[in-house]
Amino acid sequence: MGSPLTSLVCLLIIIMSVYGGSDSTLDDHWKLWTRKHKKVYMNAMEEMRRRMIWEETLKFVTIHNLEYSLGLHTYEVEMNHLADMTPEEVGGKITDIPEPNYTSGLDQLDVKVPDSFDWRTKDCVTKVKAQRQCGSCWAFAATGALECQMKLKTGKLQSLSEQELVDCSKSFGNHGCKGGRFEKAFNYIIKHGLALESSYPYQAKEGTCISAPRAANCSSYVNITSGDELSLQQAVAINGPVSVRLHSSLQSFKTYKKGVYYDPNCRPKTPTHAVVIVGYGRENGDDYWLIKNSWDTIWGEKGYMKLARNRGNQCGIADSGAYPVV
Repeated sequence: MGSPLTSLVCLLIIIMSVYGGSDSTLDDHWKLWTRKHKKVYMNAMEEMRRRMIWEETLKFVTIHNLEYSLGLHTYEVEMNHLADMTPEEVGGKITDIPEPNYTSGLDQLDVKVPDSFDWRTKDCVTKVKAQRQCGSCWAFAATGALECQMKLKTGKLQSLSEQELVDCSKSFGNHGCKGGRFEKAFNYIIKHGLALESSYPYQAKEGTCISAPRAANCSSYVNITSGDELSLQQAVAINGPVSVRLHSSLQSFKTYKKGVYYDPNCRPKTPTHAVVIVGYGRENGDDYWLIKNSWDTIWGEKGYMKLARNRGNQCGIADSGAYPVV
């Protein structure tokens, strides 16, 4: 057997052969970026791998923003804190398990709704949160919708515990940081209720389920007619924020900065991430969904994205929406 140093050198050679080696002219930029985002890597091999991903991201961002300046795109991208991760790593984890029983939503096609709407203006949306390295987007999507429903019921907006869902809803079919579905989270809450984030704080890792005071509940949840953006619009305007799944495993999604996001490669029927729709509107002639993400405020428009609306169900956003009933 070779020495650990020899093994490490061999692995570095393999990584460089796969990714093509790093560009030395970017050394200072790499150092500035890692310092800004407080990046610390386990060893030289891991840093080299992340550097190669970062350089690929940089190429994409540079070309895309040049095209944006020429009017070829409706959104801008940037070298954010996710630039050293692959789109697949960033995309989140959705477990493909059978749909539970649910209360059917009523089609509201004859109901007039505003041309634009934003639940943030109703003090019905908590601050943007950060799921970090845990694949718990499904839990944030569930709490994001329920927090507003509890505000409408009690008059008080409070942040609910994603960590309780990560730790305690496995018997309902979720898998902690390995993925899950917000419908299963709603089923857990229907039976057990949910604690406040302050009582059961987020740890970004799986832990032992503990007891904490109950602060929220729901009696059922409503699934939106699949693929119907009009029904989704009406649900958001009339009922409240809606939990949805979408396809997010693209460089363009990972590096989104501002504008109305539309990428023809963002496919429906392949969900990789869960978010909350908190409103909708129109910008520079383009309809959009306003989505609250769980990738911290340094992603996108302070943690939010304007995703193209009425453009063929962009990223599959209308395929599987649901909201809780309290």
